[in-house]
Amino acid sequence: MNKKYSGSCLCGQVKFEMVGEFESFFLCHCKFCQKDTGSAHGANLFSAGGHLNWISGVAKVQTFILPSTRHTKSFCQECGSALPNLQMDGKLVVVPAGSLDTEVTIKPNAHIFCASRANWDEGLESVKKFETFPS
Repeated sequence: MNKKYSGSCLCGQVKFEMVGEFESFFLCHCKFCQKDTGSAHGANLFSAGGHLNWISGVAKVQTFILPSTRHTKSFCQECGSALPNLQMDGKLVVVPAGSLDTEVTIKPNAHIFCASRANWDEGLESVKKFETFPS
């Protein structure tokens, strides 16, 4: 039985489903992922057997391919949220974990491209935690 995952962008104009299973979940620390997320790493799920279906807003989806690399990013033209894309001639569905509205049941398999890891991305378990914005 294929699992169905649903997701959307921040403004809600783009909605999608991914039908299938995720084989991999990587936290990528390459400089490209740092730039396009504005964070320490990208968090992407990969499915070689899955099918990506756009439910609404497909005209708002923009895809950027960084020349001379394998780096691809799709995003909502309205709000800038990261969205899924197809890679390897459509054989691989790549889904940003944060774009899913459905709970992700697998844990990351690995941190990758750690040679590029941000120097401030260590020992974060000891940083203070708040349930909401601190007052």
